[in-house]
Amino acid sequence: MGNADTKLHFRKAVIQLTTKTQPVEATDNVFWDQFWAECSIAVQDVFALVPAAEIRAVREESPSNLATLCYKAVERLVQCADSGCPSEKERQIVLNCTRLLTRILPYIFEDADWRGFFWSTIPGADENEARPLAESLLLTIADLLFCPDFTVQSHKKNNPDASEEMRSIDSCEYIWEAGVGFAQSPPLNYIHDLNRTELLKLLLTCFSEAMYLSPLSDSQVLNPWVSFFCSAENRHALPLFTSLLNVVCSYDPVGYGIPYNHLLFSDYREQLVEQALQVLIVTLEHETGSAVTGPDNLFVNYLSRIHREEDLSFVLRGFAQLLNNPLIQTYLPRSTKKIHFHQELLILFWKCCDFNKKFLFFVLKSSDVLEMLVPILFYLNDARADQSRVGLMHIGVFILLLLSGERNFGVRLNKPYTLRVPMDIPVFTGTHADLLIVIFHKIITCGHQRLHPLFDCLLTIIVNISPYLKSLSMVAANKLLHLLEAFSMPWYLLSAPQNHNLVFFLLEVFNNIIQYQFDGNFNLVYAIIRKRNVFHQLANLPTDEGSIQKTLQKKKKKSGISRLNSTDGESMEGSRPAAPAEPGTLKATLEATPGIDKITEKSQVSEDGTMIALPRSSSPATPPHRGAINGASDTESNSERDHEMLSWKSRLPLQTIMRLLQVLVPQVEKICIDKGLTDESEILRFLQHGTLVGLLPVPHPILIRKYQANSGTAMWFRTYMWGVIYLRNVDPPIWYDTDIRLFEIQRI
Repeated sequence: MGNADTKLHFRKAVIQLTTKTQPVEATDNVFWDQFWAECSIAVQDVFALVPAAEIRAVREESPSNLATLCYKAVERLVQCADSGCPSEKERQIVLNCTRLLTRILPYIFEDADWRGFFWSTIPGADENEARPLAESLLLTIADLLFCPDFTVQSHKKNNPDASEEMRSIDSCEYIWEAGVGFAQSPPLNYIHDLNRTELLKLLLTCFSEAMYLSPLSDSQVLNPWVSFFCSAENRHALPLFTSLLNVVCSYDPVGYGIPYNHLLFSDYREQLVEQALQVLIVTLEHETGSAVTGPDNLFVNYLSRIHREEDLSFVLRGFAQLLNNPLIQTYLPRSTKKIHFHQELLILFWKCCDFNKKFLFFVLKSSDVLEMLVPILFYLNDARADQSRVGLMHIGVFILLLLSGERNFGVRLNKPYTLRVPMDIPVFTGTHADLLIVIFHKIITCGHQRLHPLFDCLLTIIVNISPYLKSLSMVAANKLLHLLEAFSMPWYLLSAPQNHNLVFFLLEVFNNIIQYQFDGNFNLVYAIIRKRNVFHQLANLPTDEGSIQKTLQKKKKKSGISRLNSTDGESMEGSRPAAPAEPGTLKATLEATPGIDKITEKSQVSEDGTMIALPRSSSPATPPHRGAINGASDTESNSERDHEMLSWKSRLPLQTIMRLLQVLVPQVEKICIDKGLTDESEILRFLQHGTLVGLLPVPHPILIRKYQANSGTAMWFRTYMWGVIYLRNVDPPIWYDTDIRLFEIQRI
């Protein structure tokens, strides 16, 4: 049958279904087989020939026919899986049913009255054996993902006619790729890759019921599809988890390094890797310490138990190779294939670190952590001006916040940065810590308005690493001082109730470096001396009502500018306008992220390097507030406002810095006068050999703010993850134009 005839025949079947007013009997196989047994229909054609309006019309006007269509499609999948799909015709039936269900399921989920349908039992089934339709579908997809000659290589080479009994197959012998727990790498078979990809697409569609529940609905409810699929009911859970992880971590987009090879050949493995990655991150959605009870999530369990050095190394190497792929530079433009699933990779890396502490410590114990740091900083710098990529900014910053809670991360950052990744940042000679500070400064000063909630996180990361930074470059030192100068402007300090926290964080950075790493940080000491007026102004910040009102009047005049200018000629809101996303780009909205005090807990570093968690209390840097000073109510007295300003001003940790200035400024001025110095290199040489031993206050204990998950971040991750999956699945557009509730889709 020709392709045009095939489509016509299929379209006629769809029209018959949508126009029938009477229920079609489930036993009428001649009618139902038209949808899957007669022909092969490409997935794009299924989406074109089964329009959304017609699916909804059947759902509303002939609900029994839609129910029967779903039931019959699942029934055929079960039959084919049981037989092992020995014939080409059966394999085609599987693909047609898979494509049809992928098309229909989102319209089942968008209607609250239909959501329970797949969890009802099959009509006429024996009561003892009756399984909900959803369970039958999920177990069948799992079976089909290990079906010899369909999705895996058959082991029966001598007698091709003897189909392998599906029920007796040990799928652990059919893991798709070498890696964790499996040594053999089966030969590549692009047909198997394509079939796996289609089945995973259907599986992801099953899991996507979560998209149709609003974030305000009970976020503690487990996704029943994911819960069942990842439970002990699924006998393929271990080999499937391993297959998905190994396929992702072993993927090499560059291949043999032949220039332009991605333009000459289709890479079917890339499509499989994308779907495998998306299925993995959804199955691993699991709140640690959640009050919700349900079956154990075996995927989370298996991930948490990976412990062999070679397995941890394989996973980390896979992440590093793929995340560094867009940074590869060649002399031939666009000659190397670039991957586009870096957001899913970052989510999976996050989950690996969150669920498997052995993996987190493995990442941190070697310089390989820098192989993760550089691409994350690259993505942050690249996305900072694009409002459609604010989710990418958050996941990157959250990962760095998680890593920064461990001492080894700060220590590793002292390694010199010698790569030259294409980034629009100032040229500098220094370490990976310098790179991090320079890029964070760029994000804060040249990002867009929606990044303001991240400022606390960015500065917390710098605070966490600061006690271990041996020698900041002059470029990085100046960037830190510029941030302090900008954040300590009176009108900015008073314009929002939490703005002073940024000053506290920066002062904590300077104090940590002066007290614990003074010897090598002469560049920072010099920058502090040069900008000493900033510290004096902070110490003398007026707190009376009259001065505050004058400051706020200045703020009103500046509000039209929307930027914090500085003596360095840089601005807080951007030296260039925020770049809009591509015309017509779709963007998924995100839940708000909780404040830094909600997502971190403080630990004190003891003398032997161990960390002691401190009891959660009102942080000295973040006292409770009633509202912004300029938004105070009319009933609030001037004295109350004065008191609020005094409460945090009196706690500014300026003692160490003021003592440093008191000792070093006269010495530097004397050298300049005595030797007639105008060259800063001589002053730096003097500071390099200077000492403050015995002159500074007793060193304060090091405080580290470690990431702490909560329900707010869990909901943020859920909306971000599904938003990414929605936007990345455009061929076919599985969820486009359906009634998504978890987030809004906006066109930019």
